Amino acid sequence: MVTLPKLNELGFFEIRLESIGGLGANLAGKMLAEAGVVGVGLNGVSFSSYGSEKKGSPVKAHIRFCDTNTNIRDASPVERPHVVGIFHESLSKTVNVISGIYEDSIVLVNSTKTPEQLKEKMKLLGGTIAVVDAIGIALEEKNRTNMAMLGALFRLCDFLDPETMKAVIRKSLEKKYPQAVQPALRTFERGYNEVRFQTFDLPEGMQMPAFVRQDTPVLGYETQPIGGTITNPGNSILKDLSISRAGMMPHFAEDKCIHCAACDNVCPDFCFVWEEQLDKRGRPQMFLQGIDYQYCKGCLKCVKACPTEALTDEREEDGYAEAHRVPHRFDLAVN
Repeated sequence: MVTLPKLNELGFFEIRLESIGGLGANLAGKMLAEAGVVGVGLNGVSFSSYGSEKKGSPVKAHIRFCDTNTNIRDASPVERPHVVGIFHESLSKTVNVISGIYEDSIVLVNSTKTPEQLKEKMKLLGGTIAVVDAIGIALEEKNRTNMAMLGALFRLCDFLDPETMKAVIRKSLEKKYPQAVQPALRTFERGYNEVRFQTFDLPEGMQMPAFVRQDTPVLGYETQPIGGTITNPGNSILKDLSISRAGMMPHFAEDKCIHCAACDNVCPDFCFVWEEQLDKRGRPQMFLQGIDYQYCKGCLKCVKACPTEALTDEREEDGYAEAHRVPHRFDLAVN
């Protein structure tokens, strides 16, 4: 009988996957639960929560395990996870991905940074921080990010059997996508072998932040303003689509650009910044200045449309977007 390493007051070992639509966290949660139930005989459940069902929007997958003597009668989201799998590092900009963790929780991040760098970036006080370059592995193996993340999760959850997971992968893919079986298995194995982790003790005299429920509304029937006043109106200037990029982004080479606007015609988010200048004959013409990466979700339609290779698809490197961003100029007329 498999013994779970930790249990909460209800007898559950809980995992939460933080992701965006398109990276496969929902499927990963289902496969993870199946491997625990079928493979090692645990009771388990998996379900997901998300808003609009589209690529790039935040997604959470919730997994609970317990022994066979414990009934699962809790279908609420996992708020106090023993393990958090963060499929997209940039999610921490807008989502509290480490909400509810314990001082000894495991935080797995899809990143190229070191555990020490992530500890500083995410303001983690203690626990185990694990890192795997899931996007890099997936690009090299021509497979999905979720397979590399699953491999890393199995390394960290040593009560699960990786051979069972490989059988689940085969069963899930071999009928409809037989050509994807071997790349998926290689991606899983690389995630399992290439994850790096480090444990940090909670500094003496410090305590973990008090747990606050994620879904508690700021404004309720007792705290909302009179008359339905909108205190925080929406504004597209504040929109940040960088968390939607799944590892690739366009690079702009100005010396190869012929300013044909083919990129602008296919861009769904108006990322390209133009400025009127005089051409060689002194006539006014719009010239492309660059890309406002705040609004770029990495769809790469512009790369396919570009006739001169002025736009190329490249692996996103930390800090590149901020260093090469050309901001839009929003001139607001005041009457």
